[in-house]
Amino acid sequence: MPVEVRIRRGETMDKALRRLKKKLDREGVIRDVRAKRYFEKPCETRRRERKVAAFTNMLRQRHENR
Repeated sequence: MPVEVRIRRGETMDKALRRLKKKLDREGVIRDVRAKRYFEKPCETRRRERKVAAFTNMLRQRHENR
């Protein structure tokens, strides 16, 4: 299903583009395109995911210790 934004009456193109960008960001389209731009080996994917999980756990621990 394509993402579309209809221009409202009296709306500038800048505002319509801003709404489109927000919609794409919310749906994760831009993130997916950037991730699939280059091939990533499975071991690199696992390493990146472990790194993100470790960072999230570190933040969670820091928050709980307050």
